Amino acid sequence: MSVPRLVIAAPASGSGKTTVATGLMALFAARGLAVSPHKVGPDYIDSGYHALATGRPGRNLDAYLCGTELIGPLFAHGAAGCDVAVVEGVMGLYDGAAGQGELASTAQVAKLLRAPVVLVVDASSQSRSVAALVHGFASWDPEVRIGGVILNKVASDRHEELLREALDESGVPVLGVLRRAAEIETPSRHLGLVPVAERRGDAVGVVRGLAERVRMGCDVEGLLALARSAPSLEVGVWDAVREVEGGACGGPVPLPAPSHNRGSAPDPAPQAPEGLRVAVAGGAAFTFSYAEHSELLRAAGADVVVFDPLRDERLPPGTRGLVIGGGFPEVYAAELGANEPLRKEVAELARSGAPVAAECAGLLYLARSLDGAPMCGVLDADARMSERLTLGYREAVAVGDSVLAASGTRLRGHEFHRTVLEPGAGATPAWGLVRPEHRVEGFVQRGVHASYLHTHWAAAPGMARRFVERCTA
Repeated sequence: MSVPRLVIAAPASGSGKTTVATGLMALFAARGLAVSPHKVGPDYIDSGYHALATGRPGRNLDAYLCGTELIGPLFAHGAAGCDVAVVEGVMGLYDGAAGQGELASTAQVAKLLRAPVVLVVDASSQSRSVAALVHGFASWDPEVRIGGVILNKVASDRHEELLREALDESGVPVLGVLRRAAEIETPSRHLGLVPVAERRGDAVGVVRGLAERVRMGCDVEGLLALARSAPSLEVGVWDAVREVEGGACGGPVPLPAPSHNRGSAPDPAPQAPEGLRVAVAGGAAFTFSYAEHSELLRAAGADVVVFDPLRDERLPPGTRGLVIGGGFPEVYAAELGANEPLRKEVAELARSGAPVAAECAGLLYLARSLDGAPMCGVLDADARMSERLTLGYREAVAVGDSVLAASGTRLRGHEFHRTVLEPGAGATPAWGLVRPEHRVEGFVQRGVHASYLHTHWAAAPGMARRFVERCTA
């Protein structure tokens, strides 16, 4: 494939990657281009802003969760039919999974995609030293092509002049200068930016502001020309139907169970059997979900219906299975607790043995209480906010059989929360974590699989097939 593409990276977090990437996506889209938005790493929140900017699903490219073999096919799936793709990096350009070299770094993804990199530099406290910084990043790995730099938080015309003079001999062109006074407010809290779904119309204004900032400060034609300089990419296209048909759902599988795809256009999803409906939690409290999860469920034959636990008092009619992903239930604990009719329906569905898959926020929602507010009471556990952030990649093994995985199934996941759960005695765990620490985690009871672990089903598509099969049992 030959989709023009750019990777927006930085020397460190907080340099302005999201500002530039989201603004550029929105600006390209406003020009009438079909823009494919991507995010390196497991982050769900940035992808929500990307989707708002482009009108297409924001898709994650995580070499740790999915394996290096899936980066190209997943990119090709998202970028099919698009005029340009913009990939926002994670952390610093060369930062990846702790202690595992370049794995899951922005640099690794850029190399896998053969994509030029634009380095966004926070220049607020430097002048001539910026040249040494850019030179170091550009020369560290010869396979990473840094095609330009955008200087962020520049104080004045004189400051800009000094920075440009320093970079004249670096060989890396300056493709943009963003002034410090032009910051667009993007509110944050304990786990990062506030998700788009919680900001409603306000987020639209923020994205427009970011697009205007990029338009005023950057060489947009130069950035588009750089994207078009990316060479052809020889890669298969990820296809949910093919993945479900061939994906493992039993026994142990390799870490992280990458797929090997060949082919081009995806086949149409099969028609869902009558009444095979899977409800997926959405709305402001449950915003964390990878687009491929619903695609895999549909490919496995499910009729996927989204509902909002903050507003809907009933599950969608005919619900045979329930998926509750991540999000911020702690922010909405009182409202979730007040929706007693829905809590009772969820509890009844779980008691019936129907398949229920819950990740992180979903785990908390199934607990007995969250910060004192009543939850669904499916699990014998109480949850509360904590001062400690639990964050990082994990390798896990299924402790026993469940609606998602057979005993011994191995995969990779990611934890990201500031809550703790106090389970009752005798709980059956979902996962045994084997790296970087050894402990058991989560719950399995009847048809319920609940865990703090965020997983990417593209790495183990058999999980979707197994879940849907249990809906028909």
